[in-house]
Amino acid sequence: MKTRVNLKPGQKGTKRLVEQYGDALICVRYRYDAKTHKQYKTVEIIVSESEWTPPAKYPDGTLVSLKIGINEMALQNQARAVGGRWNKQQQVWLVPVRSWKSL
Repeated sequence: MKTRVNLKPGQKGTKRLVEQYGDALICVRYRYDAKTHKQYKTVEIIVSESEWTPPAKYPDGTLVSLKIGINEMALQNQARAVGGRWNKQQQVWLVPVRSWKSL
């Protein structure tokens, strides 16, 4: 099945569905099945809403690698100021995530 049209609420072809679903309507899709020679109209709607906090990508204290150019002294000083240290083997600065967010 191929999706040929993806409409947002308010666009031509969505009026009745906006009346039916209101603000819960996310989009309307027109799909076509070449095998059965049928057209399908589908809707995406919001069925529930709740608070959610995304998990941290890196927990506090995790060290992340930053490549800072050799002549970028101001950035190197900032990395040092937040607890970063130079890793000679990897040729990168290792900076704790909690501090890195403030750079």
